[in-house]
Amino acid sequence: MAHGFLQSFDHGLVVRSAGTEASGRLNQKAVEVMKEIGIDIAHHTSDPVDKYLNEDWDYVITVCGGANENCPVFPGKVTHRLHIGFEDPSDAIGSEGYIWGEFRRIRDLIQNEFSKLYNKKIVN
Repeated sequence: MAHGFLQSFDHGLVVRSAGTEASGRLNQKAVEVMKEIGIDIAHHTSDPVDKYLNEDWDYVITVCGGANENCPVFPGKVTHRLHIGFEDPSDAIGSEGYIWGEFRRIRDLIQNEFSKLYNKKIVN
């Protein structure tokens, strides 16, 4: 979702998404809640972080709860390393309505935090 928001703020940004436990697929609830607000992430993938370890990056931003502690060392140049943690809505347990609510809640938190980051750090 963060990838989708960053690209919606600026289509010229090069954004890559990767994870320590990447499956190659996106959670379809994440795709649907982003679609609700007009952002299509259906074409995104969940890549293994190893794919990007040898590249130079302006920003490496970890977003999931344990990612800050479990994130591998990036041997390439990383100008800014940030952690903005969010609960993983796919871990939500409860009724279907509750789970959808969690996806929307986390989506909105991600939008808020990444909008602030983009406006404060990337644009300025």
